[in-house]
Amino acid sequence: MNYEAYFRQQLEGLHREGRYRVFAHLERKAGAFPRAKRHNPGGPGEVTVWCSNDYLGMGQHPAVLAAMHEAIDSCGAGAGGTRNIAGTNHYHVLERELAELHRKEAALLFTSGYVSNMASLSTLASRIPGCTILSDELNHASMIEGIRHSRSETRIFAHNDPRDLERKLSDLDPHAPKLVAFESVYSMDGDIAPIAELCDVADACNAMTYLDEVHGVGLYGPNGGGIADREGLSDRLTVIEGTLAKAFGVVGGYVAASATICDFIRSFASGFIFTTSLPPAVAAGALASVRHLKASSEERARHQDRVARLRSRLDQTGVAHLDNPSHIVPVMVCDPVLCKQISDVLIDRYGIYVQPINYPTVPRGTERLRITPSPHHSDADIEHLVQALAEIWAEVGPAKAA
Repeated sequence: MNYEAYFRQQLEGLHREGRYRVFAHLERKAGAFPRAKRHNPGGPGEVTVWCSNDYLGMGQHPAVLAAMHEAIDSCGAGAGGTRNIAGTNHYHVLERELAELHRKEAALLFTSGYVSNMASLSTLASRIPGCTILSDELNHASMIEGIRHSRSETRIFAHNDPRDLERKLSDLDPHAPKLVAFESVYSMDGDIAPIAELCDVADACNAMTYLDEVHGVGLYGPNGGGIADREGLSDRLTVIEGTLAKAFGVVGGYVAASATICDFIRSFASGFIFTTSLPPAVAAGALASVRHLKASSEERARHQDRVARLRSRLDQTGVAHLDNPSHIVPVMVCDPVLCKQISDVLIDRYGIYVQPINYPTVPRGTERLRITPSPHHSDADIEHLVQALAEIWAEVGPAKAA
């Protein structure tokens, strides 16, 4: 077999479909979010970032940066290995803060949200004999991967549909172990799960619940505990999983649950046991961010104001976007080639960076620009984005980009 030829052929297929991914070469500017320097062959230029998952700009917050500098000066750069080898670094006290944030007994840190989902779901399901997983059909790839690695019987229920979940559970032994896995905020369409109703079904069928809050933590709830916290439902979830890489602005993942469950995952999950732990500076920055957002609602209030203003201006200008109750603003294009073209025009002509979203992140035919306003986007930034989209829409025609 000509391996190189095969790899080239597969890449050529991506080009033909219009979904070959090109990464913009950006350099974030500390203290100037959402501005970034763009490096390209024509020379560097400034862009405004409109698609960052650093939803609140906490990756630039002075308290976060100061905490990271202090940790580097006192502890150095690396963690020194896995927790089993290097021990628990002092800054991993972050786990106590996260447990408190979600009203749980304990929490466990991982190197990313992807790893925390994969390791926790695969460990919980695989080590409980006869466990069946009920998974929302739009769950994130990391959840799907964890479920797949568990090799447990899996049933997929219709997205955000408690009645279909009930049907999928109805013929299972009520005494057999079951785990219902779903997200709070779904990151592409921006819709929010009916957490209480899903918990009602799970409770009635004696099932555990596993909630992915990665797009909710920091952004919702009186202290940033996410959608479950906002709705007073944290105590009804068996496991809450979150990330430190989005609203908290750093990197890392975690689960919060009972002390026994966290100890169980800590003791059996290979994704925890055999992975170098979060470096002290990273944990320190995340700790500062979590503590700040627990005490301050200013960022959340400003964030929601920016989202509402952008939606209103898009409506007034006639640029269609998916209506949803969250902070994610998907502008539907529904064509991979056109989506990439619009993204290119935005950055080249207007200095606006919005990465195109295509398959396999979203289903074919639902390609989009996923816009994420932040508290740091000004009225002028919003006007510039809306006018740019309106001008591009007038060029490509609403029939092609709606």
